[in-house]
Amino acid sequence: MAALQQQTFGTALAAAVLATLIAAPAFAQSPRPPAAVQQQAQAPAPVTNPFAALLGKGGATGGALNAEQRTIIGKINSYLSNVQQLSGKFVQVGPDGSRSQGDFYISKPGRVRFEYDDPSPIELIADGSSVVVRDRNLATQDVFPLSQTPLRFLLSDKVDLMKDSSLVSVYADEVFVTAVLEEKNGLVGTSRLMIMFNAKDMQLKQWTVTDPQGYDTTVAVYNLDSSRTPDPSMFKIDYTRYK
Repeated sequence: MAALQQQTFGTALAAAVLATLIAAPAFAQSPRPPAAVQQQAQAPAPVTNPFAALLGKGGATGGALNAEQRTIIGKINSYLSNVQQLSGKFVQVGPDGSRSQGDFYISKPGRVRFEYDDPSPIELIADGSSVVVRDRNLATQDVFPLSQTPLRFLLSDKVDLMKDSSLVSVYADEVFVTAVLEEKNGLVGTSRLMIMFNAKDMQLKQWTVTDPQGYDTTVAVYNLDSSRTPDPSMFKIDYTRYK
C-alpha cells in the first residue's frame, strides 16, 4: 500500500506538486497541528472540486478582479517578494487524513528543503533548478524540474501572481487571505493550489494542492523565522545518489 501511495504522489509531483508528498502514518504524541490543518483533517473524503464555494464567493478570474481583489494580490506579492529566507515547522495532511510533520527551510531564489520527522522516510530538496524527492527506505531518488511545480513562484526573488501564474480567485475574510492558482499539465491534467495567509499580518499559514484526480494535500506552517539564514549546503543535490 505504501509503495502504491508513493507511486501515486510521484506522478502528482511530476505534474506540479512541490510539497505534496507521501503522508506518513499518523504520528503519536505530536504537537497539535494548526487549526486550519485540523479542519482539513476532519473534512470528508476528497472531492473533485473543493473550491466551488470559494470560487462562488470570489466571483472573479485573473482577468476580472475588482479593486479590492487587486489590493489583496498586491499585499500577497509584497509579502512573498520581501521574504527572501524562511524556516519553521510544518504539518502535512494527506488525502486519507494521515499526518506527517517536520522542519522546512527556504532560501531564495529557488531553494527549499523539507525534512520529515520519523517514521517518514521522505526528504525533499530544491537547489534552484531541480526538485529531488528521496525515499530512504526504498533507496530511490526522483528528480523533477522546479519550473513544473506550482510553488515555484514562492521561491522567486520577485513574485507577481497576476503575471507569473494562472490566478483563479482571491478573497479575504477576518481570518485568512486566500488565493487560488491553477496549473495545467498536458501529461497528467490540471492541479490547483490554494494559498492562505494570516489576514492581520499577511504571514504565510498554509497551502493545499489538489491533484488532477481531485485529491487534496494540505501543508500548514508555523513557528516561522525570516531572520535566520539557512546553511547553503542544505540545498545541494547529489544527482548520482541511489543510481
